[in-house]
Amino acid sequence: MKILVASHTYTVDLNCEKLRALSQLEPGIEVTVVVPKSWRPGGVQNKIIESQYREEGTFRIVPISNFSQNHQGFLTFGADLISLLRQFRPQVIQVEQGSRGLAYTQMIVLNQLLGLKAKNLFFTWWNLPYELKLPVALLEKYNLDHSHGIISGNQDGAEILRQRGYKGAIKVMPQLGVDESLFAPKSQPDLATKLGIKSDDFIVGFVGRFVPEKGLLTLLKALATLQDKSWKLLLLGRGPLKEELTKIATENNIRDRLILVESVPHNEVASYINLMSTLVLPSETSDEFKTLTSVGWKEQFGHVLIEAMACQVPVIGSDSGEIPHVIGDAGLVFPEGNAKALADCLAQLIEKPNLTQNLGEMGYHKAMVKYTNKALAKQQFEFYQELVNEGRREEAEGRR
Repeated sequence: MKILVASHTYTVDLNCEKLRALSQLEPGIEVTVVVPKSWRPGGVQNKIIESQYREEGTFRIVPISNFSQNHQGFLTFGADLISLLRQFRPQVIQVEQGSRGLAYTQMIVLNQLLGLKAKNLFFTWWNLPYELKLPVALLEKYNLDHSHGIISGNQDGAEILRQRGYKGAIKVMPQLGVDESLFAPKSQPDLATKLGIKSDDFIVGFVGRFVPEKGLLTLLKALATLQDKSWKLLLLGRGPLKEELTKIATENNIRDRLILVESVPHNEVASYINLMSTLVLPSETSDEFKTLTSVGWKEQFGHVLIEAMACQVPVIGSDSGEIPHVIGDAGLVFPEGNAKALADCLAQLIEKPNLTQNLGEMGYHKAMVKYTNKALAKQQFEFYQELVNEGRREEAEGRR
């Protein structure tokens, strides 16, 4: 099977591991990844990335000239895409720029004009209701009408696509998997000593942005009610709430239990997660954010959850967005914003070492079975096979 995947996401080599695994699942699979030649991610990585051609057996990354360097909806590719499509002739084309991406429309049109007869798919993270006006509404309708399948990063996204009239196949799975060679159970005695963590300390951990919607104020409020328990709080990340978090911890006489660590490179995050007795993702749905088409925010997945699970660290999460689906019965889930319920979850793990161990093992098993790059590659390939086989059945019936 020849598979072409296009997205700015894969300008970062670390993000390509699932697609590499896909190319190695079985003989006959070829994966070509189309990336913009030049891309400016923005945020903390506010620099232009110049993509390089790479070829590794049946896997290759092909930079294509592009229009728009930092807006995924407006991203489109130059004429060199046509020659690539003619030469490669994929059976599956997946564009990971959402339902309204111009690059997806471009691929659909070229698929038709070049007579490729490839299956059209797109990936989306979007998990909030939205309203569209012309001409964007027509653009999305065209894309949906010509989609043979969709991969949604979360359950809410799949339901929204159904509400918007899409009746085809939808697969729910994250865009990126967890690297089990990096995120694995491993003791960190030197790092523990450096941070003043003792072997019998119960470490409540958080990894992410220090912003209100991540629920850190609820986490501190919950911990403030557990001062009779032995715990420390390890916060790894950065953001505008840093000073307020320190202030609240001081006011509640728990400042000496707070360990703040600025963001570290991704390949070092696993070391800090392995210090944790539990990782908490207390995200809270918010209506503070507005775009041209929708209002609000809720957790789209919570990738740090599967990283912690892969390290055999038990997880606690709120019920915002996709979090309860990711955790399932392999961790504890509490109502978002409910500090008392979160405190009860934390108390259970502090007081019941056997429960903590069992949840860690269950989370690890779930991550290995469902969320590694290879596991996701298998799920994605099986979805492709369903679409291709369905297409063959329809063609056979049409010839009768």
